[in-house]
Amino acid sequence: MKTSDYIAEYLAARGIRHVFGIVGAGNAHLFDSIHKLGFTQIVCVHHEQAACMAMQTYFRTSGTITAAILTTGAGSTNASTGIVGAWADSIPGVVISGNENSRYTHADNPLRMWGVQGYDSPEMVRRVTKHADRVMDPARIAYELDKAFHIAGSGRPGPVWLDVPMDIQAAVLDETTLERFQPPAEATVSIDADVERVVAMLRGAERPVLWLGHGIRLAGAVDLIEPLLAATGAPALVSWAGIDMVASEHPQVYGRAGVYGGRASNFVLQNCDALLCVGTRLAIPQVGYDLTEFARGARVAVVDIDPAEAVKHGSRVEVAIAADARTFLEALLAALTAAPLAPRPAWRARCDGYRESFPSIGPEHADAEGFINSYPVLERMSDHLKPDQIVVTDMGTALLSGHQVMRFRDGQRLMTSTGLGEMGFGLPAAIGASFARDRGEVLCLNCDGGMMMNLQELQTIVHHALPIKIIVFNNDGYLMIKHTQKALFKGRYSGTDERSGVTCPDYAKVAAAFGMPAYQVRTWDDYERVIPEIQVHDGPLICEIFMHPEQMFFPKLSLATQPDGSLISPPLEDLSPFIPRAALREAMLVGIHEKSTRIQVEPT
Repeated sequence: MKTSDYIAEYLAARGIRHVFGIVGAGNAHLFDSIHKLGFTQIVCVHHEQAACMAMQTYFRTSGTITAAILTTGAGSTNASTGIVGAWADSIPGVVISGNENSRYTHADNPLRMWGVQGYDSPEMVRRVTKHADRVMDPARIAYELDKAFHIAGSGRPGPVWLDVPMDIQAAVLDETTLERFQPPAEATVSIDADVERVVAMLRGAERPVLWLGHGIRLAGAVDLIEPLLAATGAPALVSWAGIDMVASEHPQVYGRAGVYGGRASNFVLQNCDALLCVGTRLAIPQVGYDLTEFARGARVAVVDIDPAEAVKHGSRVEVAIAADARTFLEALLAALTAAPLAPRPAWRARCDGYRESFPSIGPEHADAEGFINSYPVLERMSDHLKPDQIVVTDMGTALLSGHQVMRFRDGQRLMTSTGLGEMGFGLPAAIGASFARDRGEVLCLNCDGGMMMNLQELQTIVHHALPIKIIVFNNDGYLMIKHTQKALFKGRYSGTDERSGVTCPDYAKVAAAFGMPAYQVRTWDDYERVIPEIQVHDGPLICEIFMHPEQMFFPKLSLATQPDGSLISPPLEDLSPFIPRAALREAMLVGIHEKSTRIQVEPT
């Protein structure tokens, strides 16, 4: 058989029903072999970055590592955004790229360009993949495929790039002589002593908190979360990427903390005296800009499969454990089963008080000037979600409002790109998730600016009649950057709205051009009529929700400008819009920060 035939059979043997890509001269043999075999369907997108984004949500939805099939030249350069996004979020996938004839691709070739469109694509992506290599001998194809899929899914998962020149794809090989890859034996490291330290830390705490991240899902340990909550009795927070791991209304779950966190969540975090973080890398959007102010009264333990991530915060982390989340949680639960933690009713009552006093929808989310606010829009949309609803988001309003206020139940999913945060993620992500559910329904939260980054994928959705409901928050351009320009340049806009150089189309006309229904929501009456209607619609659609073009994203951590023009950077618990100092002082068991005492709050 040809090498490309073997690749097709290899994908089938792994049970991979869908891959994503665009055909070109450099991967024509791969496309032909996969199509001829007829087991794996190639979902033909219209931009290679979309193939790599869809590959991510396919895995996140189904748990199956799949592939993107790319051609050479621009076919592989186009994929870079999707690859970096997968790498940033630790999502496994295998890119199989074509290239020029292998006679050009030897390391000793001094030319920058190879043949017509060829270049060293593995070298281009080496720093943003777990592994990147080129197959130069057809007899090595089985070995390299085994290795690629193993590396993608082992340890801290991530993307792998395997380059197969076009003549290697076409070469005839003897399947009986193929070498196979044998994964190296995994090193066993005892974490018993670390688990004992964590148990002692939790047992000695009056105000323990768990912070649960997406690494738990990547480790296949979501089933251990509820036993963990029961065994510890501790309040829990979830990272943005881990929102859908446990029901939002679980009594021990107090939301999502961080720079754009909820007030109640941040008060829970900032007042704890012991913080156990599992499967979350504590990035700046979570911990804020000054590590000395983060959970400043707490002893901190971090569990991360990446040793560099576990220790990156230095002495601020008392116990740093480089371990798989499932391995750690199983050991922790075994220790707690023998001797459960004593309940902390006063601390739980205090956290309940935060949740009651500082709900996710506050006065800052009131409608303004005839526009409905995106926060109550998405909070209410939680009640319209189906029991198995998949929600994907793009960036901007969809990301911020959705991740701050939407509620999810067991069986529902929420996905986005949190590491790279690239505009244009929404449509390809919805396609990947839909195919992973056998062309299932997906709710895609998008924005007018982000839609334009991968607008071409509307045709992929229409071609396959995917039931993807696209919500477009229309705010006249790039709302987050408008706020940045307000803060930095006194409101001088450049390239963020119609007056400063950027426009977006009439999405009702876009929907008509692609042959799908269009809806528009401008008022709450529209909302109550349209949202139930689109949820029962069978097929793709676009629904625009018009919001104030200057709407603020609240609450958030931001600078406080004082009457004399000076700036104060507050700690994580002191979110804008600022609450009265007396209320802040009452909420802070560890004491109000000195910087917060200097912030002058206008009476409301």
